[in-house]
Amino acid sequence: MIRDRVINIWIKLTLNCTLENNPLNIIYVLLHVTELAHLTNLEELDLSHNYFNDTPSIQECMRLSRLKKLKSIRLQSNEFNKSIISCLGALPSLKALELSNNYLGGGSFPIQELSYLSQDLEVLLLSQNDFNGTLPIKALASFHHLEVLDLRYNNFVGIIPSTIQEFSSLRALSFAGNNLHGSLPNDIGLCELKNLQELDLSHNMFNGSMPQCFNRLSSLKLLDISSNQFTGTLPPALIANLTSLKYVDFGDNLFEGSFSFSSLSNNAMLEVVRFMSNNSKFEVETEEPTGWIPMFQLKVLVISGCNMNRLKGGIVPGFLLHQHELHEIDLSDNSLVGPFPNWLIEKNTMLEDLILSKNSFSGTIRMSFYVNANIRRLDMSGNHLNGTIPDDIQKFLPSITYLNLSSNFLDGVISSSIGDMSELEALDLSDNKFSGEVPKGLFSNLSDLMILKLSKNKLQGQVLSGNLSLGHISWLYLDSNCFTGKIGNANISNHFLTRLDIGSNYFTGMIPHWISNMSYLSELVVRDNSFEGQFPCGTASFTFLDISNNYFSGPFPSCSNFQFMRHLHVGYNMLAGSIPNVFRDLTSISTLDTANNFLSGRIPEFHGNRSNLRILILRNNNFSGPIPKQLCQLSDVSLIDLSRNSLSGSIPSCLHNIIKPFYPTFVEIMYQQRLDYGYMYESVLYKVPIFSSVWVDREVAEEVQFTTKSLSYPYKGQILDLMVGLDLSCNRLTGEIPEELGLLTKIHALNLSHNRLYGPIPVNFSNLANIESLDLSSNNLSGKVPSELTKLNTLAVFNVSYNNLSGRLPEMRGQFATFSKESYEGNPLLCGPPLEKNCTATSSPQLTSPSSKEEDDKWYDIDFLASFFGTWVVFMLGFAGVLYVNPYWRRRWLEFVEECMYTCYYFLEDSVRKVPRLFRK
Repeated sequence: MIRDRVINIWIKLTLNCTLENNPLNIIYVLLHVTELAHLTNLEELDLSHNYFNDTPSIQECMRLSRLKKLKSIRLQSNEFNKSIISCLGALPSLKALELSNNYLGGGSFPIQELSYLSQDLEVLLLSQNDFNGTLPIKALASFHHLEVLDLRYNNFVGIIPSTIQEFSSLRALSFAGNNLHGSLPNDIGLCELKNLQELDLSHNMFNGSMPQCFNRLSSLKLLDISSNQFTGTLPPALIANLTSLKYVDFGDNLFEGSFSFSSLSNNAMLEVVRFMSNNSKFEVETEEPTGWIPMFQLKVLVISGCNMNRLKGGIVPGFLLHQHELHEIDLSDNSLVGPFPNWLIEKNTMLEDLILSKNSFSGTIRMSFYVNANIRRLDMSGNHLNGTIPDDIQKFLPSITYLNLSSNFLDGVISSSIGDMSELEALDLSDNKFSGEVPKGLFSNLSDLMILKLSKNKLQGQVLSGNLSLGHISWLYLDSNCFTGKIGNANISNHFLTRLDIGSNYFTGMIPHWISNMSYLSELVVRDNSFEGQFPCGTASFTFLDISNNYFSGPFPSCSNFQFMRHLHVGYNMLAGSIPNVFRDLTSISTLDTANNFLSGRIPEFHGNRSNLRILILRNNNFSGPIPKQLCQLSDVSLIDLSRNSLSGSIPSCLHNIIKPFYPTFVEIMYQQRLDYGYMYESVLYKVPIFSSVWVDREVAEEVQFTTKSLSYPYKGQILDLMVGLDLSCNRLTGEIPEELGLLTKIHALNLSHNRLYGPIPVNFSNLANIESLDLSSNNLSGKVPSELTKLNTLAVFNVSYNNLSGRLPEMRGQFATFSKESYEGNPLLCGPPLEKNCTATSSPQLTSPSSKEEDDKWYDIDFLASFFGTWVVFMLGFAGVLYVNPYWRRRWLEFVEECMYTCYYFLEDSVRKVPRLFRK
């Protein structure tokens, strides 16, 4: 009895996250535990962020009716389907339901299931459930008392129906993160929601100008229209009447013109203002000729990429002199000038985040005598700062957790005082001019340090030798420095390391086994060093592995834990043997680069549509056999380089199905990610966070070499994503060029040179609208050069030399006016500009016979050496004459010479590459 009395006074119960990886299920928790079954006074129940996925039976749903007073239930981030909604219909007093981030969708919106819920429902949160179709406003019409509706991050399309105005009780509404489109007219139903306090339409595809009727929403506290395609200007009258406004975000749209920040001066309630843009036609002007003093006191100010005060010389906004309650300031990417603005830190004692990256601040870093104990993040990257880091920087920023000074002109040694920043979690000093050795305190003293970037400096020393202790470091970037020595021993109990990049240094020796046995290590880059021996396999499940440009030898690395591999770069080593067949089944692999090794055998037959292969580089090996037709089943390939091998057979005509550009998907800012950043006022929908340019490096940048325009270029980052090319040159391919290759309309580079291809140049190559480099040289092609190719306006390099082409060349117009005779040499039957041969000439090559000697010359009067020399000259002239007039024998002779040249070349190259490259650096 005493126990029952205690249980019955419970009003709120929270079990979120406590059941993770636990076999308990929702029915067991709600129905089969006696204590919960007796909670008849329970009003709030939170079971979010578990793995519940059971479907309750009818009898079990009925037992929920015991909880007659339950008003709020939170079940987000589980694995429920639609049936859970029907079951919740047994709760007669339910007013608030959160089912975000479940599996309710399956495509359609659960219209029938929602009809079982209490008609008195006031809060309905259904974000992240993969719903599609149009907005289900009609299906929700029965909930007359609905105050909060959250349909964020689904797949709804179409427009906002005018019937939304019937929900007159709505206080908070979010359609963010869908695929809604169209313009918002001035008579849109949203403007009739007089009680609306929060409106979030961000991350959609709305266009047109902003509706003026928004200024009638006098109760509005939050307005977020960011990440859409709104155009036109932002008139001051739009928010002049919104005197209750606390949070406004107009960022990432297509607005033009100038927005005067002083138009917000009368909005006394403003706490958060966010403008983020990369539009050169939009400017935020904060400076007025007479100056102005705002009525508001901001907590968050984000004006990024908005050409701030461009007409005033790029100065820091003067109105900030009157702000003293700021928690976050982000003025990044505005070309602001001047010295380091210490006064921003001094005036705002509660300042936590100061983001001033991608500007033009200059001078040295000078810390004032004022200590700000609240500063958590300071980002001054991408400026013109010089000098050294202050020796006492830790005294002025004692609580800092994120410090980014990358991409400046800082020099000298790295101050050891940084090792005394006990709360530091992320440090980026990359792309500066630091020299000397790395302070030992960075590894030993900073127990909370998780991210350390020292890339692209002049640091030296044996930073990884001896007995290593990496603490809690998760991301370690030491690439592009002058570090030397071997990698020492480490305590592999540090299972926190997930990314390690030591590329472009002078490390030697072998890769120790402990690196491959790091439990969570997923990205390893050791390229461009002097490592040798075999690459060790271990327990690490790599997703990114780059060991290129070293001296690794032995067989191709094929660790059993490569099943999650996405990017594998092993080029420019001394690997031999064949690529294991296991790579055919690696469906996650996106990049495979094995260039410049001694690999042989056949190209693996990747399993078609199951593969995500996007880049395949097998250049300069000893692969033989035909090009496997299974490559045609790949659906995402954008770059293929099989050049300089011994491939034979014909070119598969189906290759036109696969070559296409790769467009990286836009990663939405999800709800849970937004909650990670902290402070704002309490929102009805969610806690609006401080959000700005935090650490955005998602993955180590991959790089591949690809030859285009007769030169080999390194491609990486976004350029690599957009590059589309096919290189099959320097093989033994035969047959005609498939006409289907003319369907590769997105391709930028096509190289089929130095093969044994014959037949005509396909006329439909004129469809290659994006082609920049087309090389068909050194084959046996015949016929004319199609005049239709003059339509290729992007063509920069064109080479058909050393074939058996004939006839008049295309007219010298467009890009063809830029090609010289070298593009056509070795084709004696071609004529017209830029060749010197005139097409009207009818003369044909004649063989002249040598003049005869006088009859009275005796054979015994002729010198033997002179006779031998004369005979040799006559023979060579005759041989040359035959080659000149007979294209068939000329072609056979050139093929013989070419084969000899390549044989000698590869013999010398292989011999040289086997000698240790002691002086490579």
